[in-house]
Amino acid sequence: MPQKSTKNSAPAYAGVKRFVLINMIVVPFIPFLLALIIGNHSFSKSLQENTISAMERIAADHRQMIESFLLERKNDLELIVNTTRFDEIVQPGRLDAVFDELQQTSSAFVDLGIFDATGMHVAYHGPFDLTGKNYRQTDWFQQTLENSIYISDVFLGFRNVPHFIIAVAQKEAGRNWVIRATVDSQRFNNLVRKIRIGKTGEAYLLNRQGVLQTDRRSGGNLMETPAEKIPLPANGRTINSFIHRQGTEEPFLYATCWLKDNNWILVIRQEKADAFMALQNARLPILFICLVGGGCIVAAAFTLTGVIVRKMEQTDAEKALLNQQLIGASRLAELGEMAAGFAHEINNPLQIISSELSMIRVLHEEMVESAELTPGESFDQVNDSVAQIKMQLERCARITAAILKFGRQGESSAEELDLTVVIPEITHMAQKKAEVNGILLQKELPSLPIRVYADASRLQQVVLNLLNNAMDAIMDHHGTAGGSVIVSISQGDNESATISVKDNGSGITQENMEKIFSPFFTTKPVGKGTGLGLSVCYGIVQQMGGKMEVASSVGQGTTFSIVLPALPSAA
Repeated sequence: MPQKSTKNSAPAYAGVKRFVLINMIVVPFIPFLLALIIGNHSFSKSLQENTISAMERIAADHRQMIESFLLERKNDLELIVNTTRFDEIVQPGRLDAVFDELQQTSSAFVDLGIFDATGMHVAYHGPFDLTGKNYRQTDWFQQTLENSIYISDVFLGFRNVPHFIIAVAQKEAGRNWVIRATVDSQRFNNLVRKIRIGKTGEAYLLNRQGVLQTDRRSGGNLMETPAEKIPLPANGRTINSFIHRQGTEEPFLYATCWLKDNNWILVIRQEKADAFMALQNARLPILFICLVGGGCIVAAAFTLTGVIVRKMEQTDAEKALLNQQLIGASRLAELGEMAAGFAHEINNPLQIISSELSMIRVLHEEMVESAELTPGESFDQVNDSVAQIKMQLERCARITAAILKFGRQGESSAEELDLTVVIPEITHMAQKKAEVNGILLQKELPSLPIRVYADASRLQQVVLNLLNNAMDAIMDHHGTAGGSVIVSISQGDNESATISVKDNGSGITQENMEKIFSPFFTTKPVGKGTGLGLSVCYGIVQQMGGKMEVASSVGQGTTFSIVLPALPSAA
Protein backbone atom coordinates (compact mmCIF):
# COMPACT_ATOMS: atom_id res chain seq x y z
CA MET A 1 0.00 0.00 0.00
CA PRO A 2 2.69 2.63 0.81
CA GLN A 3 4.53 1.87 -2.44
CA LYS A 4 1.36 2.33 -4.47
CA SER A 5 0.69 5.63 -2.72
CA THR A 6 4.22 6.83 -3.51
CA LYS A 7 3.85 5.97 -7.18
CA ASN A 8 0.52 7.70 -7.44
CA SER A 9 1.82 10.82 -5.68
CA ALA A 10 5.00 11.09 -7.77
CA PRO A 11 3.41 13.12 -10.61
CA ALA A 12 1.77 15.44 -8.08
CA TYR A 13 5.15 16.23 -6.53
CA ALA A 14 7.04 16.62 -9.84
CA GLY A 15 6.02 20.28 -10.18
CA VAL A 16 6.81 21.00 -6.54
CA LYS A 17 10.18 19.27 -6.89
CA ARG A 18 11.04 21.31 -9.98
CA PHE A 19 9.98 24.56 -8.31
CA VAL A 20 11.98 23.88 -5.14
CA LEU A 21 15.00 22.64 -7.11
CA ILE A 22 15.06 25.68 -9.41
CA ASN A 23 14.75 28.09 -6.50
CA MET A 24 17.41 26.31 -4.45
CA ILE A 25 19.81 26.51 -7.41
CA VAL A 26 18.97 29.98 -8.73
CA VAL A 27 18.67 31.84 -5.40
CA PRO A 28 22.13 30.84 -4.05
CA PHE A 29 23.67 31.18 -7.51
CA ILE A 30 22.77 34.87 -7.83
CA PRO A 31 24.84 36.12 -4.82
CA PHE A 32 27.50 33.50 -5.58
CA LEU A 33 27.96 34.73 -9.15
CA LEU A 34 27.74 38.39 -8.10
CA ALA A 35 30.43 37.86 -5.47
CA LEU A 36 32.54 35.92 -7.96
CA ILE A 37 32.17 38.53 -10.71
CA ILE A 38 32.81 41.49 -8.41
CA GLY A 39 35.74 39.73 -6.75
CA ASN A 40 37.23 38.70 -10.07
CA HIS A 41 36.81 42.23 -11.45
CA SER A 42 38.43 43.82 -8.39
CA PHE A 43 41.23 41.26 -8.37
CA SER A 44 41.86 41.65 -12.11
CA LYS A 45 41.83 45.43 -11.88
CA SER A 46 44.20 45.41 -8.91
CA LEU A 47 46.57 42.99 -10.64
CA GLN A 48 46.53 45.03 -13.85
CA GLU A 49 47.21 48.24 -11.94
CA ASN A 50 50.07 46.58 -10.05
CA THR A 51 51.55 45.26 -13.31
CA ILE A 52 51.35 48.68 -14.97
CA SER A 53 52.77 50.38 -11.86
CA ALA A 54 55.66 47.91 -11.85
CA MET A 55 56.31 48.66 -15.53
CA GLU A 56 56.29 52.40 -14.84
CA ARG A 57 58.71 51.96 -11.89
CA ILE A 58 61.06 49.97 -14.12
CA ALA A 59 60.89 52.72 -16.77
CA ALA A 60 61.65 55.40 -14.17
CA ASP A 61 64.60 53.44 -12.75
CA HIS A 62 65.96 52.68 -16.23
CA ARG A 63 65.66 56.31 -17.27
CA GLN A 64 67.57 57.37 -14.18
CA MET A 65 70.28 54.80 -14.90
CA ILE A 66 70.72 55.95 -18.52
CA GLU A 67 70.71 59.61 -17.58
CA SER A 68 73.26 58.92 -14.86
CA PHE A 69 75.49 57.18 -17.39
CA LEU A 70 75.30 60.12 -19.83
CA LEU A 71 75.81 62.65 -17.02
CA GLU A 72 78.95 60.85 -15.82
CA ARG A 73 80.39 60.87 -19.34
CA LYS A 74 79.62 64.59 -19.70
CA ASN A 75 81.25 65.30 -16.34
CA ASP A 76 84.35 63.37 -17.41
CA LEU A 77 84.75 65.63 -20.45
CA GLU A 78 83.97 68.81 -18.50
CA LEU A 79 86.63 67.86 -15.97
CA ILE A 80 89.17 67.57 -18.80
CA VAL A 81 88.38 70.96 -20.39
CA ASN A 82 88.34 72.66 -16.98
CA THR A 83 91.70 71.26 -15.90
CA THR A 84 93.65 71.20 -19.17
CA ARG A 85 94.53 74.06 -21.57
CA PHE A 86 94.12 73.74 -25.33
CA ASP A 87 97.81 74.25 -26.07
CA GLU A 88 98.69 71.55 -23.59
CA ILE A 89 96.22 68.91 -24.71
CA VAL A 90 97.14 69.17 -28.40
CA GLN A 91 100.78 68.37 -27.65
CA PRO A 92 101.87 64.98 -29.00
CA GLY A 93 101.14 62.17 -26.56
CA ARG A 94 99.15 64.33 -24.16
CA LEU A 95 95.75 63.29 -25.51
CA ASP A 96 96.83 59.65 -25.28
CA ALA A 97 97.64 60.15 -21.60
CA VAL A 98 94.31 61.84 -20.94
CA PHE A 99 92.47 58.97 -22.66
CA ASP A 100 94.34 56.43 -20.57
CA GLU A 101 93.31 58.28 -17.41
CA LEU A 102 89.68 58.19 -18.56
CA GLN A 103 89.88 54.48 -19.21
CA GLN A 104 90.99 53.88 -15.63
CA THR A 105 87.76 55.36 -14.30
CA SER A 106 85.44 54.29 -17.10
CA SER A 107 85.83 52.35 -20.33
CA ALA A 108 82.77 53.93 -21.86
CA PHE A 109 84.71 55.92 -24.49
CA VAL A 110 86.28 54.40 -27.62
CA ASP A 111 88.06 57.51 -28.89
CA LEU A 112 88.80 61.12 -28.00
CA GLY A 113 89.28 64.18 -30.26
CA ILE A 114 90.19 67.88 -29.97
CA PHE A 115 88.80 70.52 -32.37
CA ASP A 116 89.85 74.16 -32.74
CA ALA A 117 87.48 77.06 -33.32
CA THR A 118 87.45 76.45 -37.08
CA GLY A 119 86.24 72.85 -36.65
CA MET A 120 89.61 71.34 -37.56
CA HIS A 121 90.33 67.97 -35.92
CA VAL A 122 93.75 68.92 -34.46
CA ALA A 123 94.28 65.92 -32.14
CA TYR A 124 92.78 62.45 -32.04
CA HIS A 125 93.17 59.23 -30.09
CA GLY A 126 91.28 56.27 -31.47
CA PRO A 127 91.09 53.50 -34.05
CA PHE A 128 90.23 55.74 -37.02
CA ASP A 129 92.28 58.22 -39.08
CA LEU A 130 90.32 61.40 -38.38
CA THR A 131 93.09 63.94 -37.74
CA GLY A 132 92.96 66.88 -40.13
CA LYS A 133 89.31 66.52 -41.03
CA ASN A 134 87.18 69.61 -40.74
CA TYR A 135 83.80 69.52 -39.00
CA ARG A 136 82.95 73.21 -39.19
CA GLN A 137 79.78 72.64 -41.21
CA THR A 138 78.51 69.67 -39.21
CA ASP A 139 75.40 70.09 -37.10
CA TRP A 140 76.95 68.64 -33.99
CA PHE A 141 79.88 71.10 -34.04
CA GLN A 142 77.62 74.12 -34.46
CA GLN A 143 75.31 73.04 -31.61
CA THR A 144 78.28 72.34 -29.33
CA LEU A 145 79.64 75.85 -29.80
CA GLU A 146 76.15 77.25 -29.26
CA ASN A 147 75.13 75.20 -26.19
CA SER A 148 78.55 74.32 -24.74
CA ILE A 149 77.52 70.67 -24.57
CA TYR A 150 76.06 68.27 -27.07
CA ILE A 151 74.95 64.63 -27.03
CA SER A 152 74.14 63.39 -30.49
CA ASP A 153 71.78 60.81 -31.90
CA VAL A 154 73.30 57.73 -33.47
CA PHE A 155 74.82 58.63 -36.86
CA LEU A 156 77.39 57.30 -39.38
CA GLY A 157 79.76 60.28 -39.83
CA PHE A 158 83.10 60.05 -41.58
CA ARG A 159 83.77 56.59 -40.15
CA ASN A 160 80.54 55.22 -41.74
CA VAL A 161 79.79 53.24 -38.56
CA PRO A 162 76.73 53.85 -36.32
CA HIS A 163 77.83 55.71 -33.21
CA PHE A 164 76.95 58.67 -31.04
CA ILE A 165 79.13 61.31 -29.44
CA ILE A 166 79.34 63.61 -26.44
CA ALA A 167 81.01 66.98 -27.07
CA VAL A 168 81.90 69.82 -24.68
CA ALA A 169 83.00 73.32 -25.73
CA GLN A 170 85.49 75.46 -23.78
CA LYS A 171 86.27 79.17 -24.28
CA GLU A 172 89.88 79.98 -23.52
CA ALA A 173 91.71 83.30 -24.10
CA GLY A 174 88.97 84.53 -26.39
CA ARG A 175 88.89 81.42 -28.54
CA ASN A 176 86.75 78.28 -28.46
CA TRP A 177 87.87 74.71 -28.65
CA VAL A 178 85.90 71.47 -28.41
CA ILE A 179 86.61 68.05 -26.97
CA ARG A 180 84.59 65.19 -28.37
CA ALA A 181 84.33 61.54 -27.27
CA THR A 182 82.64 58.63 -28.97
CA VAL A 183 80.69 56.43 -26.57
CA ASP A 184 81.15 52.65 -26.77
CA SER A 185 77.93 51.80 -28.63
CA GLN A 186 78.02 48.14 -27.65
CA ARG A 187 78.38 48.93 -23.98
CA PHE A 188 75.65 51.57 -24.10
CA ASN A 189 73.48 49.19 -26.09
CA ASN A 190 73.90 46.50 -23.44
CA LEU A 191 73.18 49.01 -20.71
CA VAL A 192 69.82 49.86 -22.27
CA ARG A 193 68.90 46.31 -23.30
CA LYS A 194 69.93 44.51 -20.11
CA ILE A 195 66.49 44.94 -18.54
CA ARG A 196 64.58 41.65 -18.25
CA ILE A 197 60.82 41.56 -17.74
CA GLY A 198 59.20 38.16 -18.09
CA LYS A 199 59.86 36.30 -21.32
CA THR A 200 59.15 39.08 -23.83
CA GLY A 201 60.01 42.29 -21.98
CA GLU A 202 62.59 44.59 -23.61
CA ALA A 203 63.87 48.17 -23.53
CA TYR A 204 65.21 50.36 -26.33
CA LEU A 205 65.68 54.00 -27.31
CA LEU A 206 64.10 56.01 -30.13
CA ASN A 207 64.80 59.55 -31.24
CA ARG A 208 62.05 62.02 -32.13
CA GLN A 209 61.95 60.69 -35.68
CA GLY A 210 61.30 57.13 -34.43
CA VAL A 211 64.77 55.83 -35.38
CA LEU A 212 66.29 53.18 -33.11
CA GLN A 213 69.19 54.45 -31.01
CA THR A 214 69.83 50.96 -29.57
CA ASP A 215 69.23 47.46 -30.83
CA ARG A 216 65.93 45.74 -30.04
CA ARG A 217 65.89 42.11 -28.90
CA SER A 218 62.62 41.38 -30.69
CA GLY A 219 64.12 42.59 -34.01
CA GLY A 220 65.54 45.91 -35.14
CA ASN A 221 69.08 47.25 -35.51
CA LEU A 222 70.62 50.62 -34.85
CA MET A 223 69.33 53.45 -37.03
CA GLU A 224 66.41 51.36 -38.31
CA THR A 225 62.85 52.60 -38.09
CA PRO A 226 60.45 50.04 -36.49
CA ALA A 227 57.14 49.35 -38.18
CA GLU A 228 55.01 50.13 -35.14
CA LYS A 229 53.96 53.69 -34.55
CA ILE A 230 53.54 54.49 -30.89
CA PRO A 231 52.25 57.79 -29.51
CA LEU A 232 54.84 60.24 -28.20
CA PRO A 233 54.95 60.61 -24.41
CA ALA A 234 53.97 63.87 -22.80
CA ASN A 235 56.78 66.38 -22.30
CA GLY A 236 58.50 66.40 -18.95
CA ARG A 237 59.10 63.56 -16.52
CA THR A 238 55.73 61.89 -16.98
CA ILE A 239 55.77 58.17 -17.77
CA ASN A 240 53.05 57.08 -20.19
CA SER A 241 51.71 53.52 -20.04
CA PHE A 242 49.34 52.03 -22.60
CA ILE A 243 48.48 48.89 -24.57
CA HIS A 244 49.17 49.03 -28.29
CA ARG A 245 48.71 46.53 -31.12
CA GLN A 246 50.46 46.88 -34.47
CA GLY A 247 48.41 45.23 -37.21
CA THR A 248 47.89 41.52 -36.53
CA GLU A 249 50.78 41.26 -34.06
CA GLU A 250 50.28 40.46 -30.41
CA PRO A 251 49.35 43.51 -28.32
CA PHE A 252 52.09 44.93 -26.08
CA LEU A 253 52.02 46.78 -22.78
CA TYR A 254 54.18 49.91 -23.16
CA ALA A 255 55.80 52.35 -20.74
CA THR A 256 57.47 55.37 -22.43
CA CYS A 257 59.21 58.52 -21.22
CA TRP A 258 61.58 61.26 -22.48
CA LEU A 259 65.25 61.57 -21.65
CA LYS A 260 68.24 63.58 -22.98
CA ASP A 261 66.34 66.87 -22.89
CA ASN A 262 63.31 65.36 -24.62
CA ASN A 263 65.34 64.12 -27.58
CA TRP A 264 65.29 60.39 -26.87
CA ILE A 265 62.32 58.19 -25.98
CA LEU A 266 62.91 55.30 -23.63
CA VAL A 267 60.52 52.48 -24.57
CA ILE A 268 59.89 49.51 -22.31
CA ARG A 269 57.41 47.00 -23.60
CA GLN A 270 56.19 43.46 -22.92
CA GLU A 271 53.63 41.27 -24.60
CA LYS A 272 50.27 41.75 -22.93
CA ALA A 273 49.76 38.02 -22.39
CA ASP A 274 53.20 37.79 -20.77
CA ALA A 275 52.70 40.92 -18.69
CA PHE A 276 49.38 39.72 -17.33
CA MET A 277 50.42 36.07 -16.98
CA ALA A 278 49.73 36.20 -13.24
CA LEU A 279 46.17 37.24 -14.02
CA GLN A 280 45.78 34.37 -16.47
CA ASN A 281 47.21 31.94 -13.92
CA ALA A 282 44.80 33.25 -11.28
CA ARG A 283 41.78 32.72 -13.50
CA LEU A 284 42.24 28.94 -13.52
CA PRO A 285 41.76 28.63 -9.71
CA ILE A 286 38.87 31.09 -9.95
CA LEU A 287 37.25 28.92 -12.62
CA PHE A 288 37.90 25.85 -10.48
CA ILE A 289 36.31 27.55 -7.46
CA CYS A 290 33.34 28.55 -9.63
CA LEU A 291 32.86 24.98 -10.87
CA VAL A 292 33.30 23.42 -7.42
CA GLY A 293 31.03 26.02 -5.76
CA GLY A 294 28.39 25.62 -8.46
CA GLY A 295 28.62 21.84 -8.20
CA CYS A 296 28.19 22.01 -4.42
CA ILE A 297 25.16 24.28 -4.79
CA VAL A 298 23.58 21.94 -7.35
CA ALA A 299 24.37 18.83 -5.30
CA ALA A 300 23.02 20.43 -2.13
CA ALA A 301 19.91 21.60 -4.02
CA PHE A 302 19.19 18.09 -5.34
CA THR A 303 19.84 16.52 -1.90
CA LEU A 304 17.73 19.01 0.05
CA THR A 305 14.98 18.96 -2.57
CA GLY A 306 14.80 15.18 -2.27
CA VAL A 307 14.64 15.44 1.51
CA ILE A 308 11.92 18.13 1.38
CA VAL A 309 9.81 16.21 -1.14
CA ARG A 310 10.16 12.99 0.87
CA LYS A 311 9.11 14.86 4.01
CA MET A 312 6.11 16.29 2.16
CA GLU A 313 5.18 12.83 0.89
CA GLN A 314 5.59 11.43 4.40
CA THR A 315 3.50 14.26 5.87
CA ASP A 316 0.75 13.73 3.31
CA ALA A 317 0.84 9.99 3.91
CA GLU A 318 0.54 10.58 7.66
CA LYS A 319 -2.26 13.03 6.98
CA ALA A 320 -4.10 10.44 4.89
CA LEU A 321 -3.51 7.83 7.60
CA LEU A 322 -4.72 10.30 10.22
CA ASN A 323 -7.90 10.89 8.22
CA GLN A 324 -8.47 7.14 8.03
CA GLN A 325 -7.78 6.78 11.75
CA LEU A 326 -10.09 9.66 12.59
CA ILE A 327 -12.79 8.01 10.50
CA GLY A 328 -12.13 4.75 12.34
CA ALA A 329 -12.14 6.55 15.68
CA SER A 330 -15.42 8.21 14.76
CA ARG A 331 -16.89 4.83 13.91
CA LEU A 332 -15.58 3.40 17.17
CA ALA A 333 -17.15 6.29 19.05
CA GLU A 334 -20.42 5.69 17.30
CA LEU A 335 -20.08 1.99 18.02
CA GLY A 336 -19.40 2.81 21.68
CA GLU A 337 -22.50 4.96 21.83
CA MET A 338 -24.51 2.20 20.17
CA ALA A 339 -23.05 -0.39 22.57
CA ALA A 340 -24.01 1.78 25.52
CA GLY A 341 -27.49 2.16 24.04
CA PHE A 342 -27.72 -1.58 23.45
CA ALA A 343 -26.58 -2.26 27.01
CA HIS A 344 -29.18 0.14 28.32
CA GLU A 345 -31.91 -1.42 26.18
CA ILE A 346 -30.87 -4.94 27.12
CA ASN A 347 -30.80 -3.97 30.77
CA ASN A 348 -34.54 -3.22 30.73
CA PRO A 349 -35.61 -6.73 29.57
CA LEU A 350 -33.14 -8.19 32.03
CA GLN A 351 -34.90 -6.31 34.83
CA ILE A 352 -38.25 -7.68 33.70
CA ILE A 353 -36.83 -11.21 33.47
CA SER A 354 -35.38 -10.77 36.97
CA SER A 355 -38.78 -9.64 38.27
CA GLU A 356 -40.50 -12.56 36.58
CA LEU A 357 -37.88 -14.92 38.03
CA SER A 358 -38.64 -13.58 41.50
CA MET A 359 -42.35 -14.15 40.82
CA ILE A 360 -41.67 -17.72 39.68
CA ARG A 361 -39.67 -18.40 42.83
CA VAL A 362 -42.48 -17.00 45.04
CA LEU A 363 -45.10 -19.11 43.23
CA HIS A 364 -42.84 -22.12 43.41
CA GLU A 365 -42.50 -21.73 47.17
CA GLU A 366 -46.28 -21.32 47.57
CA MET A 367 -46.95 -24.45 45.53
CA VAL A 368 -44.50 -26.37 47.67
CA GLU A 369 -46.18 -25.14 50.85
CA SER A 370 -49.63 -26.05 49.53
CA ALA A 371 -48.34 -29.46 48.58
CA GLU A 372 -49.19 -28.92 44.97
CA LEU A 373 -45.56 -29.84 44.21
CA THR A 374 -43.83 -32.73 45.89
CA PRO A 375 -40.09 -33.25 46.06
CA GLY A 376 -38.59 -35.42 43.38
CA GLU A 377 -36.34 -35.45 40.34
CA SER A 378 -38.46 -32.90 38.44
CA PHE A 379 -38.57 -30.71 41.50
CA ASP A 380 -34.79 -30.63 41.70
CA GLN A 381 -34.46 -29.89 38.00
CA VAL A 382 -36.78 -26.89 38.35
CA ASN A 383 -34.73 -25.56 41.27
CA ASP A 384 -31.50 -25.98 39.26
CA SER A 385 -33.00 -24.19 36.29
CA VAL A 386 -34.19 -21.28 38.45
CA ALA A 387 -30.74 -21.01 40.05
CA GLN A 388 -29.05 -21.10 36.63
CA ILE A 389 -31.37 -18.36 35.31
CA LYS A 390 -30.56 -16.20 38.33
CA MET A 391 -26.80 -16.70 37.86
CA GLN A 392 -26.94 -15.81 34.13
CA LEU A 393 -29.06 -12.73 34.87
CA GLU A 394 -26.46 -11.52 37.36
CA ARG A 395 -23.72 -12.14 34.77
CA CYS A 396 -25.59 -10.20 32.10
CA ALA A 397 -26.15 -7.38 34.57
CA ARG A 398 -22.42 -7.17 35.29
CA ILE A 399 -21.61 -7.12 31.55
CA THR A 400 -24.09 -4.37 30.75
CA ALA A 401 -22.93 -2.35 33.76
CA ALA A 402 -19.31 -2.57 32.58
CA ILE A 403 -20.28 -1.55 29.05
CA LEU A 404 -22.24 1.42 30.34
CA LYS A 405 -19.38 2.46 32.61
CA PHE A 406 -16.76 2.19 29.81
CA GLY A 407 -18.88 4.07 27.28
CA ARG A 408 -19.91 6.83 29.64
CA GLN A 409 -19.61 10.27 27.92
CA GLY A 410 -18.86 13.66 29.46
CA GLU A 411 -16.05 15.46 31.25
CA SER A 412 -13.48 13.67 33.36
CA SER A 413 -14.87 12.99 36.83
CA ALA A 414 -12.12 12.12 39.31
CA GLU A 415 -12.98 10.30 42.50
CA GLU A 416 -11.31 8.30 45.21
CA LEU A 417 -10.68 4.75 43.96
CA ASP A 418 -9.39 1.61 45.62
CA LEU A 419 -7.14 -0.08 43.09
CA THR A 420 -7.59 -3.45 44.77
CA VAL A 421 -11.28 -3.20 43.84
CA VAL A 422 -11.08 -1.41 40.45
CA ILE A 423 -8.34 -3.53 38.83
CA PRO A 424 -10.13 -6.89 39.30
CA GLU A 425 -13.23 -5.39 37.66
CA ILE A 426 -11.14 -4.31 34.67
CA THR A 427 -9.27 -7.61 34.32
CA HIS A 428 -12.60 -9.45 34.46
CA MET A 429 -13.60 -7.68 31.21
CA ALA A 430 -10.49 -9.08 29.45
CA GLN A 431 -10.69 -12.54 31.05
CA LYS A 432 -12.76 -14.12 28.29
CA LYS A 433 -10.37 -12.90 25.50
CA ALA A 434 -7.42 -14.30 27.46
CA GLU A 435 -9.11 -17.71 27.90
CA VAL A 436 -10.09 -17.94 24.23
CA ASN A 437 -6.45 -17.30 23.15
CA GLY A 438 -4.89 -19.62 25.72
CA ILE A 439 -3.39 -16.85 27.82
CA LEU A 440 -3.10 -17.10 31.58
CA LEU A 441 -4.29 -13.79 33.08
CA GLN A 442 -3.08 -13.43 36.67
CA LYS A 443 -3.58 -10.78 39.34
CA GLU A 444 -1.16 -9.92 42.14
CA LEU A 445 -3.03 -7.72 44.62
CA PRO A 446 -1.94 -6.52 48.07
CA SER A 447 -4.03 -7.34 51.13
CA LEU A 448 -4.46 -3.67 52.11
CA PRO A 449 -6.35 -1.09 50.04
CA ILE A 450 -4.36 1.27 47.79
CA ARG A 451 -6.28 4.43 47.14
CA VAL A 452 -5.79 6.96 44.32
CA TYR A 453 -7.71 9.97 43.06
CA ALA A 454 -8.58 9.30 39.41
CA ASP A 455 -11.34 8.93 36.79
CA ALA A 456 -12.54 5.33 36.89
CA SER A 457 -13.63 5.12 33.24
CA ARG A 458 -10.38 6.59 31.91
CA LEU A 459 -8.28 4.38 34.16
CA GLN A 460 -10.30 1.44 32.86
CA GLN A 461 -9.58 2.58 29.27
CA VAL A 462 -5.82 2.74 29.93
CA VAL A 463 -5.55 -0.66 31.63
CA LEU A 464 -7.73 -2.39 29.02
CA ASN A 465 -5.53 -0.93 26.23
CA LEU A 466 -2.42 -2.29 27.94
CA LEU A 467 -4.04 -5.69 28.41
CA ASN A 468 -5.09 -5.87 24.76
CA ASN A 469 -1.58 -4.86 23.58
CA ALA A 470 -0.03 -7.46 25.86
CA MET A 471 -2.28 -10.23 24.53
CA ASP A 472 -1.59 -9.21 20.91
CA ALA A 473 2.19 -9.38 21.58
CA ILE A 474 1.80 -12.80 23.22
CA MET A 475 -0.21 -14.19 20.30
CA ASP A 476 2.42 -12.94 17.84
CA HIS A 477 5.17 -14.67 19.82
CA HIS A 478 3.54 -17.80 21.33
CA GLY A 479 0.37 -18.34 19.37
CA THR A 480 -2.42 -19.83 21.52
CA ALA A 481 -0.24 -21.65 24.05
CA GLY A 482 2.27 -20.53 26.68
CA GLY A 483 1.15 -16.92 27.05
CA SER A 484 1.02 -15.19 30.40
CA VAL A 485 -0.07 -11.74 31.59
CA ILE A 486 0.43 -10.57 35.17
CA VAL A 487 -1.38 -7.50 36.48
CA SER A 488 0.08 -6.30 39.77
CA ILE A 489 -0.48 -3.39 42.15
CA SER A 490 2.09 -2.00 44.57
CA GLN A 491 2.58 1.10 46.71
CA GLY A 492 5.93 2.87 46.84
CA ASP A 493 7.62 4.70 49.67
CA ASN A 494 7.21 8.04 47.90
CA GLU A 495 3.39 8.02 48.23
CA SER A 496 2.86 6.58 44.75
CA ALA A 497 0.85 3.64 43.50
CA THR A 498 2.03 1.50 40.59
CA ILE A 499 -0.10 -0.63 38.27
CA SER A 500 2.05 -3.03 36.23
CA VAL A 501 1.03 -5.10 33.22
CA LYS A 502 3.72 -7.67 32.44
CA ASP A 503 3.65 -10.10 29.50
CA ASN A 504 5.99 -12.70 28.04
CA GLY A 505 5.37 -11.63 24.44
CA SER A 506 7.70 -10.62 21.61
CA GLY A 507 9.09 -7.51 23.33
CA ILE A 508 10.00 -4.10 21.83
CA THR A 509 13.24 -3.19 20.04
CA GLN A 510 15.42 -0.36 21.38
CA GLU A 511 14.74 1.68 18.22
CA ASN A 512 10.96 1.47 18.75
CA MET A 513 11.28 2.13 22.50
CA GLU A 514 12.24 5.74 21.72
CA LYS A 515 8.97 6.45 19.89
CA ILE A 516 6.56 4.01 21.55
CA PHE A 517 4.42 6.85 22.94
CA SER A 518 4.50 8.92 19.71
CA PRO A 519 1.15 9.53 18.00
CA PHE A 520 0.39 7.25 15.03
CA PHE A 521 3.36 4.99 15.73
CA THR A 522 2.44 1.31 15.68
CA THR A 523 4.23 -1.97 15.00
CA LYS A 524 0.99 -3.73 14.14
CA PRO A 525 0.05 -4.53 10.51
CA VAL A 526 -2.06 -2.08 8.51
CA GLY A 527 -5.68 -2.26 9.64
CA LYS A 528 -4.88 -3.74 13.07
CA GLY A 529 -3.50 -0.69 14.84
CA THR A 530 -4.00 3.06 14.72
CA GLY A 531 -0.93 4.12 16.68
CA LEU A 532 -3.14 6.25 18.93
CA GLY A 533 -3.68 3.86 21.87
CA LEU A 534 -0.47 4.33 23.84
CA SER A 535 -0.19 8.05 23.04
CA VAL A 536 -3.76 8.58 24.30
CA CYS A 537 -3.07 6.46 27.38
CA TYR A 538 0.09 8.46 28.04
CA GLY A 539 -1.92 11.70 27.89
CA ILE A 540 -4.65 10.32 30.19
CA VAL A 541 -2.11 9.23 32.82
CA GLN A 542 -0.40 12.63 32.69
CA GLN A 543 -3.76 14.37 33.21
CA MET A 544 -4.21 12.26 36.34
CA GLY A 545 -0.84 13.52 37.63
CA GLY A 546 0.99 10.29 36.92
CA LYS A 547 3.44 8.88 34.42
CA MET A 548 3.88 5.81 32.25
CA GLU A 549 7.06 3.74 32.09
CA VAL A 550 8.06 0.82 29.91
CA ALA A 551 10.74 -1.85 30.18
CA SER A 552 11.20 -4.47 27.50
CA SER A 553 13.55 -7.14 26.22
CA VAL A 554 13.19 -8.55 22.70
CA GLY A 555 11.89 -12.13 22.80
CA GLN A 556 11.29 -12.07 26.57
CA GLY A 557 8.42 -9.66 27.12
CA THR A 558 7.40 -6.17 28.13
CA THR A 559 6.28 -4.47 31.34
CA PHE A 560 4.17 -1.29 31.25
CA SER A 561 3.85 0.60 34.52
CA ILE A 562 1.31 3.27 35.47
CA VAL A 563 2.55 5.36 38.38
CA LEU A 564 -0.16 7.46 40.10
CA PRO A 565 -0.08 9.64 43.24
CA ALA A 566 -1.41 7.56 46.16
CA LEU A 567 -3.73 8.98 48.79
CA PRO A 568 -2.60 8.79 52.43
CA SER A 569 -3.67 5.62 54.22
CA ALA A 570 -5.67 7.66 56.73
CA ALA A 571 -7.94 8.80 53.96
